Amino acid sequence: MHVTLVAVAWLLATFLTATSAIAGDAIGFRQFQTSAGDGSRKLDIAVWYPTQASGEARLIGDNMVFVGQSVLPNAPPAPASHPLVVLSHGFSGNMFNQAWLAVDLARRGYVVAAVNHPGTTSRNMDKAVGRRLWERPRDISHVIDELTRAPAWAGVVSPDRVAVIGHSLGGWTVMEIAGARFDTARFDADCHANTTLAACDVYHQLGAGVDSQARAALEQDLSDPRVKAVVSLDLGLARGFEPESLGRVRVRVLVMAADDGDAHLPAELESRHLANGLPPAATRYVDVPGATHFSFLNLCKPGGRELLEQEVPGDGMVCRDVEGAVRADIHHRVADEIAGFLDASLPPQ
Repeated sequence: MHVTLVAVAWLLATFLTATSAIAGDAIGFRQFQTSAGDGSRKLDIAVWYPTQASGEARLIGDNMVFVGQSVLPNAPPAPASHPLVVLSHGFSGNMFNQAWLAVDLARRGYVVAAVNHPGTTSRNMDKAVGRRLWERPRDISHVIDELTRAPAWAGVVSPDRVAVIGHSLGGWTVMEIAGARFDTARFDADCHANTTLAACDVYHQLGAGVDSQARAALEQDLSDPRVKAVVSLDLGLARGFEPESLGRVRVRVLVMAADDGDAHLPAELESRHLANGLPPAATRYVDVPGATHFSFLNLCKPGGRELLEQEVPGDGMVCRDVEGAVRADIHHRVADEIAGFLDASLPPQ
């Protein structure tokens, strides 16, 4: 959610570079582009899924800063109808930000799809596009359409077992999918009272809610009834949700927050505020020990923090966890928590 652009040009050029690797427990992977809505938006989609195939794997997302994941491109999916999870990245992020989680869930039997949100992704930061924040939930719905209706995925994905997971601005996105409604006047007033929140910076930097038409679009119902469970990872913009709409959310919600207090994204004003407004019986709130806001991104390589800091001072925080914490351990705990939640929320048919 921070305003800083965490991926610099030289790093992005390597993000999709694939490197040969030994196939062990690699999972299947496909990447494609599709048109959404009226055809004016092109969506890049990545999908990780269980496979029984073997062969030479490749590293996807490996670069000078981040550790890549071993996959078998275009391998046939394992037989069975698998539950679907869709990932939504944060502001200036991309569909590979939570590749570590996608791989973990795919190994547990889930089909996991991630999408680049035009205008707020590291590959497209066009403000004129990004300020249309209401398109983000629609992107997620379009990915669900693609994975549950396209012939290529027939019999692979269970349309009745769908969940969405979002980090940062992606957390706001998935709550909109769950039925939360945004109140632009409420958010504007709150930003006047809490002037240091990163969510307010992003909202105003984009020019979201700039006129009455945009405000009406942001306040519309963007829910998708096909989604049975959502996971929010250290979200922002939570204080803009209409309290009554939070109380009406009927899907199961897991809210996870970075335990390390960030003055610009404090849990008490974001994740905890969200959880307190949701129906208690269907909500679980978890503080993640040792985590910062960026601990939910991929593992950083030794020296990665220094490389980012040299390129753009301040961006090294992308690789910072709480002192003494190990990001791999944080990932294991988060993945186990999410998997347990999804298993309970999307039981076998």
